[in-house]
Amino acid sequence: MGARERIQQDLTELSEAMAALNLEFRSTYKGYLTALGQAVRQQLILACYHLCTQAAPESFLKLSFDGRQKMQQSVRCLAIASQEKLRSLVTPESESEIESESESEIESESDFFAINFQFPARNNQLSIANSPESWARWQESIEKSIANIIKLLSRDTNRLLKQVGILPHQLPEPVLLAASQADSSGDSVAGPPNLLNLIIETNDSSESESLGETRGTTAIQITAIKLRLSEIEFADAETSAWRQQIRNLSVRLNAIGRDYQKKQRELAVVEAESAWRASWYED
Repeated sequence: MGARERIQQDLTELSEAMAALNLEFRSTYKGYLTALGQAVRQQLILACYHLCTQAAPESFLKLSFDGRQKMQQSVRCLAIASQEKLRSLVTPESESEIESESESEIESESDFFAINFQFPARNNQLSIANSPESWARWQESIEKSIANIIKLLSRDTNRLLKQVGILPHQLPEPVLLAASQADSSGDSVAGPPNLLNLIIETNDSSESESLGETRGTTAIQITAIKLRLSEIEFADAETSAWRQQIRNLSVRLNAIGRDYQKKQRELAVVEAESAWRASWYED
């Protein structure tokens, strides 16, 4: 068997390994997102419980019994909706959307390899849809979607708590947005997870201005919801176990990707040598 045939056989084996890994990725993410959705729901409710009973008990007690029940039901509805969004990330419909979004980028990268390695596209043993680059982008899109769902759930929950009076009514909307997007490092509350301490400055009443005095500011410390994926996974054993499986699959994906690019390079060299000999002639 010639060098070209051996390399092509290696690429075929990599293609088969990639197809098997793709099935594992889909199945593992399906299990992970199901477990994560349940954990998000539980820990959002737990975070709201701590906020209403420990951080802002006076505000919670001002609500009527009916008001408390409606607020709790709204929190559950937000959690259930996010749970469904997480589970839907691995449906065929969502996967086709992810693939279509990244298709043009993947094609550009394939063109890059073809140009720089003198490697004709017809010789690719792995299709674009099953290439390591494609699946790395697929995973990145899933992870970005997870982060966005959790961020929006934090924002919407804080909006709800503001509407019912658990969080101060004067809390500006930009502060709520900043809280949901805040960096996770160093901003968590000591004790219950998925909470965030905020210090905002408010202007004093305008009474001082009527006396010709300068208006002062008052710093107010509040606690808001800030769901963090790392804390959710750490607190839930099942979700953490699924995440570890994803890490293991990612290691295997990276290894296949390196081998695939190496074989692409080797085949490009062999074909370039053959092309050189075919076109060379002595004067």
